[in-house]
This record gives sequence, structure tokens and C-alpha cells, in this order.
Amino acid sequence: MLVALSLSWGATWVSMKIALSELTPFDLRLTSTFLGGIMLFLYAVMRQRNISLPRKPMVWVHVAVAGMFNLVGFGLLATFAQLSAATSRVAILAYTMPIWTVLLAFLFLRERLTPIRSLALALCVVGIAVLVFPLVHEGAGTLLGMTLAVLAGLSWAVGIIYVKRAELPIDPLTLATWQFLFAFVMVGLLIIPIEGVPHLWPLSWTALWATLFTGVIGSGLSYFLWFEIITRLPAMTASLGILGSPFIGVVGSMIILGERPTAPDLIGFVLILGAAACVLLQPPPKPEPVIAS
Repeated sequence: MLVALSLSWGATWVSMKIALSELTPFDLRLTSTFLGGIMLFLYAVMRQRNISLPRKPMVWVHVAVAGMFNLVGFGLLATFAQLSAATSRVAILAYTMPIWTVLLAFLFLRERLTPIRSLALALCVVGIAVLVFPLVHEGAGTLLGMTLAVLAGLSWAVGIIYVKRAELPIDPLTLATWQFLFAFVMVGLLIIPIEGVPHLWPLSWTALWATLFTGVIGSGLSYFLWFEIITRLPAMTASLGILGSPFIGVVGSMIILGERPTAPDLIGFVLILGAAACVLLQPPPKPEPVIAS
């Protein structure tokens, strides 16, 4: 299942790029959040899980805000990034999320910045610099795409920190399902004043299958697999396993989209993935010693 998850999330970067040849980013995110939410709801029914939210207004607010960062912000920023930057670069930069999570946890949750976390931050900064510096002369469009990709990873990290700080009394499946619902509503509210009525048809068969793959596989099935995995594997193993996703995205973009990463791209990829691995490989904090009275 972990291999399947890495393949599905990694291939989704390619399917997004193909779908964007005929759909706008808003249309694509509206479709994917709808299909992903339906898939998670069916999964909850199949597992006979109660996914109702507590009748507390602030819980609903917290879930909506989390969905805004985790799904709306991340999804739209990553999608818009692909309009002007290579898919391989966007896939790698979006997975700077673990590094931004460490930095935000240090700033807002008072978590200690250990030496290995500091190393991860340094590797991430150097990796981004290696990726961006050769592109200075390629035009503002490419740099904008790269910036949006980094902001996508940051939005994802903000959502994680927000959920952790809010200490929501709900299980992860319920949280994810309602985030998809709120994200669908928020994208729907945004698309009307910006683009008008969604234009989801006509589509070529290629774009249609890419859109369905993005929603059903990239959102719905992937989260289904994720919740099965975290019940069977240690969290660290599961988290390290999904680092295969950006690698699959890079390989898929080369095979299907014909992209050819440059030497600086490959060096930057290794540095950023190394930074993410450093964060995920860090040992758990030692428990405080108990002093007998």
C-alpha cells in the first residue's frame, strides 16, 4: 500500500499537468476536492465510521481553516505553479513541507530546533537556491511558478501546525473528510466571482482521464491508502515512504511529459529530499525524567 500511495501521489503531478491543458486551476481543484470527498465518505461508510463533527462552532471553524490551508491553499498554489514551471520542480518544491513544519513548530509551538532540524533547514535553503539561481535569466514566469510551489509547501505546513495547535477532538478520517467538503465549498465560492460558471466540458479523452485520475486516485484513493497505512505502520516509516512521491513525479514528468531535469535541478532535488528525510528521521524527544517525591 505504501508503494501504491507513492505511485498514486507521484503520478498525480503528471495528471494535473495534463488536465491543466484544458481546465483552469479552479476547475481542476473543484473537481478533485469533490471526487476526493466522495471517495473518503464512501470509505468511512465501508468502515462503518461515524464522521459527524461535534456540535461546537469553533470545531467547525478550525476544520474549515485547516481545509483552507491543507487543500485549498496547497492545491491552488501547486496547480497554478504548474502553469509556468516544470512539473518535476513543482513536485519537489511542494515537498519542502516537512522543513517549513519544523520552522513553524519552532516559532509557534515552542518545539526545540535540534541540530538535525537545523541541518534540514540549511539543506532546504541551499537546495532551493541551487534550483532557483540558474533560472534567473529564464524570465519572471518560471520564478513565479517556483515561488508558488514553495508557498504550496508552506501552506501545507501551516495547515498541519494549525491542526496541531487547535487540538481538535476528532479522528484523522473525520478531519480529512470534512476538510474536503469545506475545500469544495470554498473553491466553489471563489470560482464564481473569478471565472464564472465552471467549464468542465467538453474535454478530450486525455484531459478527462487525467482529471478523473487527479480526483479519484490522487485525492480519494490516496487518502484511503494513507489512513490504512497509518494503522499498520509506524508514523515515521509511513512518512518516509511518501518521500517517494516527488521522485515518482520527477520520473513521470520525464517519461510522459518529456521534461529533462538539468544538473542543478538534480542537485537541488537531492538536497531538498535529503532535508525532508533529516526531519522525518529525527529521533523522538526523550521523556522528561520523573523525580520521585
